Amino acid sequence: MKTLDELRREVDAADRDILDAFARRLNAVLSIGELKKTEGKPVFDEAREKQKIKSLENIADPLAGPHIKRLYKEIMGIAKDIESKPLFGVLGKSLPHTYSPAIHNLITSDYAYTVIERNEDELEELWALGHRGVYGGFNVTIPYKKNACEMCDELTSSARSIGAVNTVVFRDGKSLGANTDVYGFTHMLKVNGIDPSGKNVLILGTGGASLAVNAALKNMGAGSIRFVSRTGDINYSNVYDVCPDTDIIVNCTPVGMYPDYLEVPLDIGRFDKLEAVTDLIYNPSRTGLLYDAMKAGIKTAGGLSMLVAQAFKSSSFFKGADNDADAEKMVDTDEVIRVTNILEKRMKNITIIGMPGSGKTWFAKALGEHLGREVVDLDLVYAERFGKTCAETIKEDGEEVFRQRESEITREYLCKSGLVISCGGGTVVKEENHFPIKCNSVVIYNSRPLSVLSMNNRPLSASKGPEKLFEERKGLYESLADVTMSIGEKETREEYLEEAMRFYDENIST
Repeated sequence: MKTLDELRREVDAADRDILDAFARRLNAVLSIGELKKTEGKPVFDEAREKQKIKSLENIADPLAGPHIKRLYKEIMGIAKDIESKPLFGVLGKSLPHTYSPAIHNLITSDYAYTVIERNEDELEELWALGHRGVYGGFNVTIPYKKNACEMCDELTSSARSIGAVNTVVFRDGKSLGANTDVYGFTHMLKVNGIDPSGKNVLILGTGGASLAVNAALKNMGAGSIRFVSRTGDINYSNVYDVCPDTDIIVNCTPVGMYPDYLEVPLDIGRFDKLEAVTDLIYNPSRTGLLYDAMKAGIKTAGGLSMLVAQAFKSSSFFKGADNDADAEKMVDTDEVIRVTNILEKRMKNITIIGMPGSGKTWFAKALGEHLGREVVDLDLVYAERFGKTCAETIKEDGEEVFRQRESEITREYLCKSGLVISCGGGTVVKEENHFPIKCNSVVIYNSRPLSVLSMNNRPLSASKGPEKLFEERKGLYESLADVTMSIGEKETREEYLEEAMRFYDENIST
């Protein structure tokens, strides 16, 4: 007979399957509602609902059959509620990784929110659907912000002065265009304690995002604002000579964005007066540019706080505001910070570092199960990729060959989002791995007594001894970690995991 813990794990696994299926169903429902609105069809089809429930009762497991009607009445009620709400969305050409639906679903349940991918020649038809009431409006992202500005019947003062629209609402037969990026960038600076008043600011890039940043900086009293572009008077070759007095850098380019996250647009070490570096990129949460600034002790700000703040102001327009001042009055700054923190925790990996044999793999598996996250053990990935284990590579090809291959896998996986990752014990040895470890992770150092470390099939521990390895790596573990989890000797794996999970829930989870 199965134990209570085994049965509970089965229930937990089934619940994760149910949640995944429920999310897929709701996404399909959202698309169905969009299609029904487009085709002018009613939201509720009573005959289909009865037929659907009957067919599900016929195919259900005998244990589930008696409960199908009650269950699906509730599920279909939720679906009708979603389909009947005003529909908004994020408009762009290709949006495979957009965070906008997640943000708006955290902000409010007053409206439904979807992804609207369109080519430029489809925008007029989309505007016509908005005027017909299919859409209440949408957020607009690259490359359509200037198109939206031209197509809207009316503009808010902010959108008019910038010449770009990132929020559209349809009311009374007209379309109103707004720009909430100025508000978002201003919030981003304030919440990170960066004051551009009287400062020399260097904006990297001259695209649509730079227009809003420029407007925000002027509103905040920046001393001078200069732009860098690849072919402009100030470019990436002469910027160090032309702008040596730069106090603040703002990256408005996609350089450093996932998946090309190892790139940096310029060398911040060549600006002697630099006080702050900000980056509109939010994936990864810390770009290479911000990492360089962090190491230099310079203030930093990443783009997620801007993304969330501008979404809140957009939501104000979706809920009825018709000018910038009224929209901003409706925004609760504490709520902006709360939602930003939630999203940051969701998008960041939980990355575990520590000595070989310290229990990182056990902890990662337990944590992944606890959080419903995918678990990646980099040592297992290594074995699958190269056809031999880490230990076999060290014995047959030498440590340097192993470290080069290990770094390749580290760069590939550490930039992803929402994973639980167990790193090899020596991943920290290579400096080239430090930025990947820090770019998108909450890093946990799993500190254990040397007496409990497993020496099984660990050639470096056997040849050098755990004491020498620990001396070489201790400082690296501590400097890279966001939090250190110290767990002493335990009788069993279960006791170790129980304390590790308690530590996580009390110190890291929210």
